Amino acid sequence: MPERADAARNRAKILAAAEQLFTAHGAAEVTMEDIARAAGVGRGTLYRRYPDRASIAVALLDEHERRLQESLLRGDPPLGPGAPPASRLAAFYEAMVDLLERHAHLVLGAEVGHSRFTTGAYGFWRTHVRVLAESAGTADPDVLADVLLAPLAPELFLHQMSRGVSVERFTATLRGLAVLLETK
Repeated sequence: MPERADAARNRAKILAAAEQLFTAHGAAEVTMEDIARAAGVGRGTLYRRYPDRASIAVALLDEHERRLQESLLRGDPPLGPGAPPASRLAAFYEAMVDLLERHAHLVLGAEVGHSRFTTGAYGFWRTHVRVLAESAGTADPDVLADVLLAPLAPELFLHQMSRGVSVERFTATLRGLAVLLETK
């Protein structure tokens, strides 16, 4: 059933308000009440669609992550199919660092602690990295997938940035990690 026009308007107002607040203050500092007030909607309207801040952050991230997923599946190499596993992992790292640089406040709101492992996006990233590790012939691609994704935790990224590590330096370090998948 198509979304009602008023529901679509409210959804757009909620997401726009949340994105502004998350960007300005960080997702952890924004309450659901703040979002409802900034969007000009009642709390009931907000909670009917989004039970918590994380669900709002997930909705905001969804479009950005979908574009990256499409590039991984159908894009040009090295991000897309056709390049060696190590090159694809290095390109994936670069794309993910770009996503974190632009949207870390949203990722942090959606992927905190254990919840990181239960998002659909993490499952997709994990499958992608696992397939790369397997095609590189690594000994235990199942364990290695999570290990290779660990540096992309939003808390770690923000910690590194707060220490003065540049995005370029962080990305270069991850590219160095990608050589683990060089086929023998």
